[in-house]
Amino acid sequence: MALTGCVYNAIPPESSPAPSRTPVVDGVSAELLPFYEQELAWESCSGADAGSYDCTTVRAPRDWNSSGDGEVELAVVRRAADQGDALGSLLVNPGGPGASGYDLVADSAQFAVGDVLASRYDVIGFDPRGVGRSSAVACLDAAGTDAYFFDIPAAPRGTPEWRAELTQRNESFAAACEQNSDGILPFITTEFAARDMDLLRGVLGDEKLNYLGYSYGTFLGATYAKLYPEKVGRLVLDGAIDPSVPSIDVSTTQAVGFESALRAYMRSCLDTGECPFRGSVDDAMADLGTLLASVDASPLPAADGRQLGADSLMTAIIAALYAEGNWPILTQALAGALGGDPQTAFVLADFYFARSADGTYQDNSSEAFRAYNCMDYPDDLTPEIESAANARIAAEAPTIAPYWESVDLCEVWPYPPTGTRGEITADGAQPIVVVGTTNDPATPYEWSVSLADQLASGVLVTREGEGHTGFQKGSACVDAAVESYFVDGTVPDDGLVCQ
Repeated sequence: MALTGCVYNAIPPESSPAPSRTPVVDGVSAELLPFYEQELAWESCSGADAGSYDCTTVRAPRDWNSSGDGEVELAVVRRAADQGDALGSLLVNPGGPGASGYDLVADSAQFAVGDVLASRYDVIGFDPRGVGRSSAVACLDAAGTDAYFFDIPAAPRGTPEWRAELTQRNESFAAACEQNSDGILPFITTEFAARDMDLLRGVLGDEKLNYLGYSYGTFLGATYAKLYPEKVGRLVLDGAIDPSVPSIDVSTTQAVGFESALRAYMRSCLDTGECPFRGSVDDAMADLGTLLASVDASPLPAADGRQLGADSLMTAIIAALYAEGNWPILTQALAGALGGDPQTAFVLADFYFARSADGTYQDNSSEAFRAYNCMDYPDDLTPEIESAANARIAAEAPTIAPYWESVDLCEVWPYPPTGTRGEITADGAQPIVVVGTTNDPATPYEWSVSLADQLASGVLVTREGEGHTGFQKGSACVDAAVESYFVDGTVPDDGLVCQ
């Protein structure tokens, strides 16, 4: 996310911190006024670029259905607009669930939203409840997390003993999350995170919410639009999740999406002189299947004592498929694994789990991811549905299929899910722009099409290409559409297709 498609004249970033605005409390109930009227204590903090950053903490109800039952804290960073006539606040969520919006913006607001939007908006990064610097989900220590993600089960894959071993591992993980998360697990839901966003809008002094959400951030944004359609400002949802799709269909569609992306990678790889595979795409995929089976049977030892089995190698592959720019390192990883060296594959797997080279974890994104999903997705799986899903994966994602099945952590989560799945229409909202990429493996294009159709004011912008999400991914057409909407309010043509 480094390119923009339009150029605006911007004042050099020497501005002072954004002024505080009067909180907006219209329509807020009496019991919630103490939260919406809170005074924010902004402090100067650092960012990666030359802009002016300040940070604060916002108090939110732990339980939005019972506002007197404790509080959570939300960490917020703000980069003041380069130009003095800021168009207001622009909240950003990078996805996950569990990714840090605070870090995204603090690391570089321009990377988060591009130069044009950073020039015109006060860019707001925040960690949703359960994430990062906010009141956070905490589970295992680094060694325990390593064991959870990387230890290879002793029992053969797919056997009852294998399932029992993974279930026991899940039980230990879930118990640790419950023990170490200070009672917040039942309140880590997308609905409550969306209500938190409205609180942020109010205390920041914005009448309406301007928001850019990537990946899972599209579900968060769509949920906000469902709850507060009259408060929707300019929303762009990039790499959409279909809110009507049940958990098993999410998993199935992603498996098929990653298989499609893997085939696209193989076509590209075979056109280079450095690909470790030969022949047709089908030949290369068969050879990759052989490699996965080989490390499943005989894992490759790494210098740090870990062993690269098929699950970790598949994690490495998936991590690389999120962006076409990662394909060269995927080639290195696969060539290394074919030669008995797992080092580069572990670099990719560690990147996926936010693991540092010294064995520590940079954030709690993996824990928060699981906490949100276990509360958001209802338990509606039947043996018949599961069998049909497995049959589709085997037919449409044959390389990935043997290593896609696992034992669901949510089966042993300490709290039952409270989320529901269904179409979101957000009747009465301003136009909501949905960006979809045609061969996006993580949030397949069909989900963007579906969400844009569901939303009463949905507008679909299509990027033809590879990788996850579409804004700032090299398409001047997509970038211009998004930037013009945020800056000028110009709504793109519904159905716009960009190269």
